[in-house]
Amino acid sequence: METTFPLRRQTIVMSCPPVKELLDLWPALKMESELYAEFQRITNQNLPNTFYAELDRHLPRLMTLFRQKASKTGKTADALAEILRIHDEQDSHDIHTKRTTVPHALPVYLREDVSGFFRTCTDESDELELEVVEVALFTVISDHDTTSPVHYQPVKTSVVIESDAVVSLPRFGEAFLVMFGLIYALHLSYPKALTNTLKFTQKILLGLESGKLSPRLQTLKNDLVM
Repeated sequence: METTFPLRRQTIVMSCPPVKELLDLWPALKMESELYAEFQRITNQNLPNTFYAELDRHLPRLMTLFRQKASKTGKTADALAEILRIHDEQDSHDIHTKRTTVPHALPVYLREDVSGFFRTCTDESDELELEVVEVALFTVISDHDTTSPVHYQPVKTSVVIESDAVVSLPRFGEAFLVMFGLIYALHLSYPKALTNTLKFTQKILLGLESGKLSPRLQTLKNDLVM
C-alpha cells in the first residue's frame, strides 16, 4: 500500500473511478488499520488518535450544549431530548456511550436531516436491499425498535458507500469515523445534508484545511471554547 500510494492518489483524484472499482483494486482500504494508514499518508495525521482525543476533550461541553438546546421548544429540541433520554437510560455511561450519543446528536444540533444517512434494520438481509445510497451508516439491531434514534448495543454498523456495504464494525462511533476516513481517502464529496457535521469533524476536531467556517459551525466553535 505504501509503494502504490502515488499511483492510487493519482487514480482517485484525477480519474474519479467508481468506489467499487477502487476497492477491487485496493481491497486493503476495507481494513480499518489500512484505512487509518492511508489517511496518515494523505494528511500526516493519526486519524483515530486525533479524533478521539479532540472529541473526548469536547464531550462535556457538547453534552451541555445538547441539553441546553433540548430544554427549549421546537423540532430540534424535541429530537435532541429523545436522544438524551435514551442516553440517560443506559445502564453504562462509559466513554463508548458518549461516543455513540454525540455523532447522533451533533447533526440534529446543527439542524441536519440524518434520515437518509443513519439507518436501522433488524435483519442483515435488509441491509443488502439498498436503493441508490451514496453514503450511509446501516445499524443492524437484534430487537425491533427501529424507530429509536440511537442504539447502544447493535449487532453491527455497516459503512455503505455507493450502495455497497464496505465495512462493518461493532460500535456506531467507530463506524462514523471509518465513514469519514473513507470519504477523505476516496476523495468523495460530503453528502450535502451532512456537510456541517463532517466539516466539524474535519476542521474543528482534526484541524484539517481549517479555512472559513459556516456561520453555524463558527457559532458552535465559539460555544465550545466559552
